[in-house]
Amino acid sequence: MPPAQEVFIGLGCNMGDCRANLRFALEGLAALPGYRPVALSSLYRTAPVGKTDQADFYNAVAHGKYEGPPLELLTGLQALEQARGRERRERWGPRTLDLDLLLFGQEILALPGLEVPHPRLAERVFVLAPLAEIAPDYILPRWGLSAGELLERLPAEEKACQEAKRIKWE
Repeated sequence: MPPAQEVFIGLGCNMGDCRANLRFALEGLAALPGYRPVALSSLYRTAPVGKTDQADFYNAVAHGKYEGPPLELLTGLQALEQARGRERRERWGPRTLDLDLLLFGQEILALPGLEVPHPRLAERVFVLAPLAEIAPDYILPRWGLSAGELLERLPAEEKACQEAKRIKWE
């Protein structure tokens, strides 16, 4: 089996008891075969992006080590979403749990149903801020920059409409 890859997973929720849904995801991640937790960002409350007429989101990024293929990890993430009642009705719509495989080591992948690095990672404050917090020196494949450097390069108006406020996990 190949060596464990560093993986970063975006967590999001804006329906139901979001803190409970995100804790469920973290417990589920820790129980996935081949996954070992390394770090967890602070929790962020963020304005919705894309479809703005919905509740704010709670977002975080989990850093782990994973032994196995990326599609296997994606299947595990989707099973956790479904276990928490995730329904895919509309793009960027409200959700009980959203788990995105943001990075899989230094791999650049374009597979059916999975693109890594996540295709909109460099445009999203709710991903870049927590990623920069837990992996400030990690150079992101495709861009050759850290999350903090990508965050600094976002236009001010984009940062303003995507305001991310750090909040407590409790």
